[in-house]
Amino acid sequence: MTEEKDRFASFRAGGSDRFGVVTDDGVIDLTTQFGGRYGDLQAAVEAGALDELAAAARGRSADFANGALEWLIPLARPGKILCIGVNFPDRNEEYKDNQAAPSKPSLFIRFPSSFTGHEQPLIRPGESEQLDYEGEIVIVIGKPGRRIAREQAYDHISALTLCNEGTIRDWVRHAKFNVTQGKNWDRSGAIGPWLVAFTDPAQLDDVALITRVNGEVRQQDRTSRMIFDFRYIVNYVSTFTTLQVGDMIVCGTPTGAGARFDPPIWLKPGDVVEVEAEGIGMLRNTIEDER
Repeated sequence: MTEEKDRFASFRAGGSDRFGVVTDDGVIDLTTQFGGRYGDLQAAVEAGALDELAAAARGRSADFANGALEWLIPLARPGKILCIGVNFPDRNEEYKDNQAAPSKPSLFIRFPSSFTGHEQPLIRPGESEQLDYEGEIVIVIGKPGRRIAREQAYDHISALTLCNEGTIRDWVRHAKFNVTQGKNWDRSGAIGPWLVAFTDPAQLDDVALITRVNGEVRQQDRTSRMIFDFRYIVNYVSTFTTLQVGDMIVCGTPTGAGARFDPPIWLKPGDVVEVEAEGIGMLRNTIEDER
């Protein structure tokens, strides 16, 4: 594995939204020092200032301890959140009508409002009990580009994070070739807990990705087995849309979602879902019914 990388978080404490650098004990608050220049973590990413934030936090202790803050989605207003579907071999084989690996990736879009932060509850709506989990790795664009060559793809990634791409299963089947309405319920998914600076190909090329529900491993695979690797994803997506700084690409989930059990196992209030990847961390969420 690569050496531990700097972690950057957006959080709420003392009645205001803040950003800073994560330690094992909490978060070093950089809002006062840099807020006038960048405003929030999104602006710092857009300015290419993650190294500057990391340097400012060197040798400092946490200003807000774990448990004394509320984790927010790392980037509050990404221009695009693009999601890759069916991107692991065993996941593809779940679709019995077409087991051949696809030649091109499936894509769909999610809205920022459909996500919540680390340690926050995913919300099961009153319209459906079929709330499901999907653990995924997210790449954050740090350099804009169009028609980006595979060989330069990693130069356009500034950071990594995790996603529980929570899905309302029956609503993704309301229409043919359309999953938008099942993927965008408010706070049905989560992104976080933080951003990890991306500086080394080893952070993506062969990384273990695991999803647990109530401590039970439900999904487990390695990124080296992805049908479409991260370089290809950046290349393919940037062919039809200009990738901008702060855009996020959610890169696919392994087999083992609740819909694939017989009978299906849906998330319910009180459940705890953990998405973990080597070198990035662990995204943890509970489940609550919408009030």
